[in-house]
Amino acid sequence: MRAQFVFQEVWTGLRRNLTMTIALVVVVAISLSLLGTGLLFVKQVDNTRTYWQGRVQLSIFLCTATSVSPQCKQNGPATTAQRQQIYHDLTSLRSQGVEAVYYESQAQAFQRFKQDFAQDRSFASLVTQGEIPDSFQVKLRNAQTDYNVVAGTVEGRPGVDNIVNVESILSNFYKLLDGARNAVIVVAIILVIAAVLLVANTIRLSAFNRRRETSIMRLVGASNFYVQLPFLLEGVIAGLFGWLIAAGLLIAVKTLGLDALQQYFPYNVRLGLADLIEVIVLAMVMGVVLCGVTSFLTLRRYLRA
Repeated sequence: MRAQFVFQEVWTGLRRNLTMTIALVVVVAISLSLLGTGLLFVKQVDNTRTYWQGRVQLSIFLCTATSVSPQCKQNGPATTAQRQQIYHDLTSLRSQGVEAVYYESQAQAFQRFKQDFAQDRSFASLVTQGEIPDSFQVKLRNAQTDYNVVAGTVEGRPGVDNIVNVESILSNFYKLLDGARNAVIVVAIILVIAAVLLVANTIRLSAFNRRRETSIMRLVGASNFYVQLPFLLEGVIAGLFGWLIAAGLLIAVKTLGLDALQQYFPYNVRLGLADLIEVIVLAMVMGVVLCGVTSFLTLRRYLRA
């Protein structure tokens, strides 16, 4: 009988304040979805960093017949002897930060180029194999401290066109992702604050509309918890509805946003199902705690008054 009364009171409260309840659900859904999107961005950035940290960090491109740099025009394409000497000098730096050295021929580089730009065949068809330089791909123990040692060894030598520090390029990409993540989280925090205020106002209004019923319950000896329980459940139910909407939005963000972007990159660092489930569960916990704690504190002040 008591449970039936509690659920009846919950339904009455939600129905009486339908407009504010809908507004509360929408605000909770948007705030949780934005906060979850920020967490997905965090995981995406971490996965990307992990992917590249285990791969090549320095590319040394060699001169070809089509190279336009002054040193290549002066010295001509890299010879076999120059390639062997550069490889020997690079491998001799293993004690100074070089972990591995790989030679990528023009044929291999051209094949990788076609795979990377498979989405844009019209552009890929304009480039020939002779225009793609061969290179040495170097993996360093510490890209920041060991780069100068390697670059100083081969830079400006006959046969060397230019040196590209992949880590410096990726650091700008990481900054872009970090900036997008921070912006999303800041907006989410603002909306969470708005949701807290809206929960408090909704519960306070619901308690005010039913002040006669709560006064009678207190007169007949009902405990504060029993009086508060219907209002607490109203907040938690609104939070759960908001979480359900947020879960759908987070699934859309992953499948239509983050996963769709993978087609423009030649590497696969796609987030897994476990990552999405973890963020959705965390959003549910935050939604329930947010609405439940705010409702409890609001009712505590209201009943005390």
